[in-house]
Amino acid sequence: MLIRNYSDTDWPSVWPIFKEIAAAGDTYAFDPDWSSEQARGVWVEASPSETFVACEGPRVLGTAKMGPNRPGPGSHVATASFMVASDARGRGVGRALGEYVLARARQQGYAAMQFNAVVESNHAAVRLWRALGFQIIGTVPEAFEHPTLGRVGLHIMHSRL
Repeated sequence: MLIRNYSDTDWPSVWPIFKEIAAAGDTYAFDPDWSSEQARGVWVEASPSETFVACEGPRVLGTAKMGPNRPGPGSHVATASFMVASDARGRGVGRALGEYVLARARQQGYAAMQFNAVVESNHAAVRLWRALGFQIIGTVPEAFEHPTLGRVGLHIMHSRL
């Protein structure tokens, strides 16, 4: 698996992953009715943010984005988001992307990384982020409308770099 910087020619491969995850509605608060262009505008942000893809040959298995969590005085803390194609899950793609993004954040000089909204019922993500050194520093109760579980909490997770 190769992890590299996203290029505009990757969007046709990233879009189906984004669309699938938005349609499932169980991990991200993204509107499943967004157009491809609306989704791209949310996922592929301007510098200093960066977007990455994890590939196996020409196939994109997953994607991540990383940048400052807040502007100005909060810009020393990074944030990131991750998506893995459903048929590529359980193969270490999420972990590889997570490790890559954490290393990249360290290289960029960030002091910490914070995830603002990890759905508490997304047990695989919570387990992965804990394994990579994140702690749950708070949970916003009933902040996410899960399609089958109803309202569940959103964890705020943090790791010093």
